[in-house]
Amino acid sequence: MKLETILSPEYVEKYQSIWPNKTILDYLNAAIEKVPDKVAIIDKKSRYTYRELGKLVDRVALGLLELGLGKGDVISIQLPNWNEFIILHYAATRIGAITNPLIPIYRDREIGYMVGMAESKMVVIPDTFRGYDYPAMIDRLSHKWPSLEHVYVVGNHVPNHMKPISSLLDKPWEEIRDVSVLDQITHDPNEVTELIFTSGTTGNPKGVMHTHNTICISTNYWIDSLALSSNDVMFMASTFAHQTGFAYGVRLPTTIGGTGVYQDIWNPLEFIELIEEEGITFTAGATPFLQDMIQLEGIEGRNIGSLRIFASMGAPIPMALVKEASKKVNFTILSGWGQTEDGLVTLTKIGDSDEKLTGTDGVPLGTMKVKVTDVNGDILPPYQEGDLLVKGPALFVGYLKNLEGTNSEFHDGWFFTGDRAYMDEDGYIRLTGRSKDIIIRGGENIPVAYVENVLYEHNDIQDAQLIALPDARLQEKACAVITMKPGKEPLSFPVLQAFLKEKGVAKQYWPEYLEVVDVFPRTASGKIQKFRLKEAILQSFNEQKLNQ
Repeated sequence: MKLETILSPEYVEKYQSIWPNKTILDYLNAAIEKVPDKVAIIDKKSRYTYRELGKLVDRVALGLLELGLGKGDVISIQLPNWNEFIILHYAATRIGAITNPLIPIYRDREIGYMVGMAESKMVVIPDTFRGYDYPAMIDRLSHKWPSLEHVYVVGNHVPNHMKPISSLLDKPWEEIRDVSVLDQITHDPNEVTELIFTSGTTGNPKGVMHTHNTICISTNYWIDSLALSSNDVMFMASTFAHQTGFAYGVRLPTTIGGTGVYQDIWNPLEFIELIEEEGITFTAGATPFLQDMIQLEGIEGRNIGSLRIFASMGAPIPMALVKEASKKVNFTILSGWGQTEDGLVTLTKIGDSDEKLTGTDGVPLGTMKVKVTDVNGDILPPYQEGDLLVKGPALFVGYLKNLEGTNSEFHDGWFFTGDRAYMDEDGYIRLTGRSKDIIIRGGENIPVAYVENVLYEHNDIQDAQLIALPDARLQEKACAVITMKPGKEPLSFPVLQAFLKEKGVAKQYWPEYLEVVDVFPRTASGKIQKFRLKEAILQSFNEQKLNQ
């Protein structure tokens, strides 16, 4: 498959002196040389030192070559946060293949589309995970994938027409092929190494292509910003098939020669136990993960002093949660923003005030740049909401099979993120919603994120979203959709209005409808899928109108 990217000679020259010009293999080899007996990766089933990891990577890479896989081939991996994922990714990189991470909760529709679009030659799946039969799904779909040649299964129940992953991991391929053949494979840091699909918070997924350089520099920003070293132990519960999990869970520990600790199903109590057992020093995850941890009963008495940083992303951090955390724990909470297309772009700084933490999504990392513009592309003054654009060396290099669509999202080198934001006088940004996520009531824009943040301040509300419902006279009206904290009674509409009045919210910004639901639809990384939530509420709203 020929990949069309934006990597023109001019583009490469622009960032060549900024990119690290390395691959993850360079960092892996350095760790093997410096700390061969240090534990590199830990999941619930196994742990490997760097020496052991390196040998397994070489072994599996030789096995992949034996299967006929090679440079430029796509290998799709739909596994939970298991060590096999990391071994396979590094082995694929070793032979110059492209890794295509697939989120475990994806089913026929998503997997059918993504594997077909990627023209994957190999798919790796679990036998079962959380009660789901993955081989059966592949059987239903594989006839649609003419490029598919191999299906490997992790687990004990492997259909006869598929292959167990043990046949790659346990077979001594190094006795069949000399390891030196791997050293003859060249690796250009500007080659595509990852094909990852957008998580779908706003509609159809796109195949995002990243090179070694674009991922490595994004990872290096973390190291510089958080002063990470080989002494650090990283915990990751966000799926490896999300860019947070892939870049900063799978690859970051190897980059620093540290240790990665992984959880395949988020469990706050188990996380606390792992901090105590493994000495975890930092983690990154969605804001609900942070909330679950802080509100865990008895956390004050646990031995979690090793944890120094929790980077929270995907949703605003309520001030009430920060105040609660200050009474219970000693680690630093940071807030950040990023995308599949550009990794983590902004992050608050260690030592920032609570106001910066809860009121912003941070400042650009490294040499990344952001700006907020109006409809004409002119930069807006502080605190005025507009379109958020990003520029810098961590940006992706194109959407798969859509170079024209890729180019249309760039304006003079700036990537149009599709997000709305404002910037304060210190250069910190605050996301206010998606460009299509605007409520216009009678010609006046309702500040969606502002109202949502106020709703989060209610002691009984767990999650809150503001969506638009159609109105014949005013064009749109706002509907507050909320979930309640465990044990709390659903809020009535008059109580909600009284709360907004108490908080001083302008009456024209008050929602005019209220829906209390049990759960919000989310991506695997914990982000609320607002478009799905809106679809469900709109359907209910229309049905109610028909019955009136």
